[in-house]
Amino acid sequence: MITRAGLRVAPELAFFVEDAALCGTGIDADRFWQGFAAILADLVPVNRELLATREHMQRQIDQWHLSRKGEPHDVCAYTEFLRQIGYLVPEPERFCIDPRGVDPEIATMAGPQLVVPALNARFVLNAANARWGSLYDALYGTDALSGTDALSGTPTGGRYDRERGDQVIAAGRRFLDEAVPLAAGSWADWNGGQADLRPGAQVIGRRGRNLFIRHHRLHIEIVIDPGSPIGGTDKAGIADIVLEAAVSTIVDLEDSIAAVDGRDKVAAYGNWLGLMRGELDARFDKDGQRVTRTLAADRRIAGTDGEDIVLPGRSLLFVRNVGLLMTNPAILLPDGSQVPEGIMDAVITSLCGLHDLKRLGSADVRNSRTGSIYIVKPKLQGPDEACFADRLFDKVEDLLSLDRHTIKIGVMDEERRTSANLAACIAAVRHRIVFINTGFLDRTGDEIHTSMHAGPMVPKGEMKHQPWLDAYERRNVAIGLACGLDGRAQIGKGMWAMPDRMADMLEAKIAHPLSGANTAWVPSPTAATLHAMHYHQVDVFDQRVQIAAQPALPLETLLDIPLAERAFASEDVRRELDNNAQGILGYVVRWIDQGIGCSKVPDITDTALMEDRATLRISSQAIANWLAHKVCSAADVEDALQRMAAKVDAQNAGDPDYVPMAGKLQDSLAYRAAHDLVFKGAAQPSGYTEPLLHHWRLQHKCRNQAERVRDQSTG
Repeated sequence: MITRAGLRVAPELAFFVEDAALCGTGIDADRFWQGFAAILADLVPVNRELLATREHMQRQIDQWHLSRKGEPHDVCAYTEFLRQIGYLVPEPERFCIDPRGVDPEIATMAGPQLVVPALNARFVLNAANARWGSLYDALYGTDALSGTDALSGTPTGGRYDRERGDQVIAAGRRFLDEAVPLAAGSWADWNGGQADLRPGAQVIGRRGRNLFIRHHRLHIEIVIDPGSPIGGTDKAGIADIVLEAAVSTIVDLEDSIAAVDGRDKVAAYGNWLGLMRGELDARFDKDGQRVTRTLAADRRIAGTDGEDIVLPGRSLLFVRNVGLLMTNPAILLPDGSQVPEGIMDAVITSLCGLHDLKRLGSADVRNSRTGSIYIVKPKLQGPDEACFADRLFDKVEDLLSLDRHTIKIGVMDEERRTSANLAACIAAVRHRIVFINTGFLDRTGDEIHTSMHAGPMVPKGEMKHQPWLDAYERRNVAIGLACGLDGRAQIGKGMWAMPDRMADMLEAKIAHPLSGANTAWVPSPTAATLHAMHYHQVDVFDQRVQIAAQPALPLETLLDIPLAERAFASEDVRRELDNNAQGILGYVVRWIDQGIGCSKVPDITDTALMEDRATLRISSQAIANWLAHKVCSAADVEDALQRMAAKVDAQNAGDPDYVPMAGKLQDSLAYRAAHDLVFKGAAQPSGYTEPLLHHWRLQHKCRNQAERVRDQSTG
């Protein structure tokens, strides 16, 4: 460690800040570290007090439930109790948010959103470039048409399947007929001449032969190339239909990565800096060829009025920092304690964002065209913590000499105290808020943990049908609209977790734009392209007019605890334990052993699910709750974990980097981490998984380092 302004800093982080992040900003290194140290001196005590408040409230809630054990849940008395302890705060007077300098992708457009782990440069670039996606490729390469067009599964082999291709082309024409119909006739009969559209869509120009159409504030590019294999079979020469897809992307430093020390953090910060400078690249082998991936260029088209139009070539990028809970050994405070990771993230990701604002990198690539830095802040619990985030961003702006409210905030509505006080949380950051979003899994994990002693909860699969969840999702939109987010900020919905089941996604995920959300998370660029079709089917901003006229569901429905109303048969208990244990182990073994925070993890039925820490939180809390209420025994859980370890080993048998757990459970740090997450789950702060994951990942790194040293000494 090296010393900077009284702080002990990991050398790799200090060098990154001084040699890369500060370069060209005009900020002196000594001034930066002194300012950073001053922020920490001021806000670390507040951060700790807020965490202490969480724990104090949780102890009061636990005691309330324990004192009423065996009694029916009285939601009215419970609501009044929550008000008395300050968990619920008074509703603010009616107000309207007023962030300034918000890019249209957030304020006035509706479209898919990606979340991508910051540690993987290849994935990050793929997501950033997913602003535009081939509809033909998305339909051809997935099961998206299996429901209505007799296409089963995905294509096999390397040869072009002409029959499948013809069905994709026909589906593309149907999409055009439904989204942007011609004034007369069908797109299937269009000969490539002038395209006269019905009202509601507009031809805005061409790029070469390609035709650009604007509809519901999104763009469609009809690719004309008679010389191509596909265009050559079409009388209009249409070779593809390209949709404006992922209009925004969250580059994630939180739930989808495993970053536990200075080296990990620098790798993530470095990728974010590369994006902000427009210079990030990734080199990798694909199909036997060496590939270099860079950020896509903007699309310049000749407008119908004779003026050039520039359409962004990339998603607008947010960066998701961590919350208040975790600390990181990358910086040690003067008292020897670790830096709160959320404060460190705010300072350094904003410093990296300064490169975009000052145009210090590529002249051809910009993120925000309005001069804003976009940070998503997760796991805030209530308006006091939202106020803390606002105060933190004020201080970062002062440190970096930025105008007030340059840093915008996205508030994840994923914690129970936030969803119960959502209007007050929005009011606390009203001048900088540009995003609210629900998170079913984290919200469910917090629901279980907060009400751990109220009684046994329903099985995980039944949570989606509970009254509180419907109230949660609908209140998020209604309150957001009442606070003026329409036309000023995003109202978002959560992830579709099955990247290989696109037909099911197309059937289900239209519910998100119908709900009034102008963005929703998807697991891949391909999914973004397919989900973009929903925003041509539904004009979200028109939809909101009807939604805004409906009253929000009452708070009491949100606070209706999802308690089981029946006893469980032994086979039901075994099935639920197996399901949760397999999910925990399948995710944790990659997190601990390989440092992978997000990937396609097969579930107990071998269906690939896009998993991150939120999944882990709900599964571990679900078992901890049943243990607390003796729905199952410790021996039942031990048995499930041991059997599911063998199943997870079998599911990963093809991974050369995988280290099996079965047969050496006590030697497997991943298994021990999963074991702790369950048996220590009730004692974890807010039910979060990070403290245990970080502990065991650091143990894994220490073990690997010790083995390397031993090998070198004996080699």
